Amino acid sequence: MTKTNKLLRLVGRYATLLLLGLVFLPGVAYAQDAVSLEMFAVNNTWMLVASFLVFIMHLGFACLESGLTQAKNTVNILFKNTAIVSIGLLTYAIVGFNLMYPGDFSIGQFFGFAGFGLDPGSDGNTIAYADGAYTYWTDFIFQAMFAATAATIVSGAVAERIKLGPFLIFTTIYVAFIYPIAGSWKWGAGWLDQMGFYDFAGSTLVHSVGGWAALAGIIVLGPRLGKYVDGKIRPVAGHSMPLATIGVFLLWLGWYGFNGGSVLSADPELVSLVFVTTSLASAAGVIGAMVTSWSVQHKPDLSMVLNGSLAGLVGITAGADTVSVNAAILIGLLAGVLVVAAVLAIDRAKLDDPVGAVSVHLVCGIWGTLAVGIFSVNPDHSFMTQLIGLLSYGAFCLPAAFVIFYVLKAVTGLRVGPDEERGGLDLGEHGMEAYGGFQITHSR
Repeated sequence: MTKTNKLLRLVGRYATLLLLGLVFLPGVAYAQDAVSLEMFAVNNTWMLVASFLVFIMHLGFACLESGLTQAKNTVNILFKNTAIVSIGLLTYAIVGFNLMYPGDFSIGQFFGFAGFGLDPGSDGNTIAYADGAYTYWTDFIFQAMFAATAATIVSGAVAERIKLGPFLIFTTIYVAFIYPIAGSWKWGAGWLDQMGFYDFAGSTLVHSVGGWAALAGIIVLGPRLGKYVDGKIRPVAGHSMPLATIGVFLLWLGWYGFNGGSVLSADPELVSLVFVTTSLASAAGVIGAMVTSWSVQHKPDLSMVLNGSLAGLVGITAGADTVSVNAAILIGLLAGVLVVAAVLAIDRAKLDDPVGAVSVHLVCGIWGTLAVGIFSVNPDHSFMTQLIGLLSYGAFCLPAAFVIFYVLKAVTGLRVGPDEERGGLDLGEHGMEAYGGFQITHSR
């Protein structure tokens, strides 16, 4: 073999190795990162879409709460729901995100804080963050949308008689500190997560955390004027059932982001399953509430049916990714029955909840959390662990909300005066009416 042939063969070998490297090395690198750059983009895009859907839920809450209350308080309710989103986003950016995801806990597995503000670090917006599921900024905005939801739940329960200023102060404290500290116990890898407690998208961490605060607010405030007279329950009808119905459909739509986004990637199998379990649970909640309310009240009550839809959604939220389709239907159906029973029982106890927030979010949040321990296909999900988790959240959130409300009541006053309540908070608190050009009659 001539020297020229040897040289050509050597060059050929090196060229072959180079081509093989170009073909296979990127694949090796992506395998180490778990996903390709393309899948990273898909995952991140889906998480942003889910964030948009959760944001739409705040419009749903505003419509539902407005529709189920009196017209004279509509501006006040819309103002609160707009302010809550803003307060939630800002406080979560300043302190909440790093309380909920501290990295390291300074007090056992109960409390940790990673510092003020937002800092993605060197890898925060690369495929190295969260194994290519989303960027740091997407992580923040998705979680921030959840944070404001807990305070929105409280808004409906205390509607039509709470002063605006104290309510906004309560919202700021609760969203900035109570919600993220409680959330860190599970989603921040705290003590409940170590124990094996499971809450996929927040039946407890969002809904019952808001529900416990709503219950405290109702107790501290007392009922609306004229609601309970001479031992009798006087219904106070909402002013717009079309608006309330629109609100529920917006919430149902938003829940696809709430639950579907909690997959924390665009995993096609899991996202699809969660969409199905979420849809069927909500539909079953409607049927459960319809049959129950029709049987008990002898009339088909639209407000009960609307809350039945939400009850099914709240109930499935803890286990949407870990229960079967048939179990999801049963969870939603029982949630629909429970919400009607809870609304009637709470009213008989003279706890005035204008929109049924405690019944939907607290009662059905508890049910959904326990349902994981009953129906989950994962044998590691224990009923007793689920029970310990929800009792722990109640033991923390309910007293915390009581303390905040009682301090505000002592320092600033919590409730508007009788004349302002009768005339409506729109004029009393804001100096304007929601429906200009129409004469609003005040029944009280």
